[in-house]
Amino acid sequence: MLFLVCSAASIVSVAPARCELACCELDADPHAVVVRAFERVRLIGMRVFGIDCGTEFTGYGVVEVDDSARNPKLRPLCAGAVRLNKKDRTPVRLLQVYAELSALLQLWQPEIVAIEEVFFSANAKSALKLGQVRGVAMLAAATCGLPVAEYAPLTIKSAVVGYGLAVKEQVQFMVARLLELDEAPKPADAADALAIAICHIHHAQTAEHMRR
Repeated sequence: MLFLVCSAASIVSVAPARCELACCELDADPHAVVVRAFERVRLIGMRVFGIDCGTEFTGYGVVEVDDSARNPKLRPLCAGAVRLNKKDRTPVRLLQVYAELSALLQLWQPEIVAIEEVFFSANAKSALKLGQVRGVAMLAAATCGLPVAEYAPLTIKSAVVGYGLAVKEQVQFMVARLLELDEAPKPADAADALAIAICHIHHAQTAEHMRR
C-alpha cells in the first residue's frame, strides 16, 4: 500500500482557489453530524480531508473509501502536519496554515473537510489561539468550495476506538489498525487528523443506513 507522508511546503505553485461556498446542514444531534452539500454526498469512493488544529502543529490526513475490493475499506492517501515557528508573529503563522492547507486541499481534491470542535480549556489565551487556527482552516475549506463537518473529541474517540475517554495512544493504535498501517503516522497530530476523517466516514455510513 502506498501511503504518503507529505508536506505542503514542497508544493511550489498552486492555482487560485475557486470561491464557491458550499452549504452544510447540521443534524439536531451535534454528536451525529450529517453534512449535505449541493448534492448528496456519495459514500463509495468518498474522500475526506481531516484537520487537527494546533498552535504549533496542525495535523492533516486524507482518507478515502476504497470500493475496488469486494468489501469497501478505508484507504489512507496522505498525512502530515503544518509546523509553525514560535518566533513568527500570529498573522504570519495563520497565513502559513491557510496557504499550506489550501495547497493540500487543491492537491487532494476531497469532497468534504472534517475538523475537531473546540474543546473546553481553562486557559483562555490558548483557547483563543486555537480558535484562530480553526477559523483559518475553515476559511481554507470554504474558499475551495468544500463543506465542513465538526466533531467533538469524545465523538471522534468513540468512532475510532469505541470509547470516548480513550487516550491518544489508543487512538493512534486504532488508526493504524483501521487503515492497515504498520505503525501510526507521525507526528501524532497527523494520526489525530486521520482519526477525524475516519470519524466522518463512520458517521456518513450510519446516516446512509438510516436513510435506507
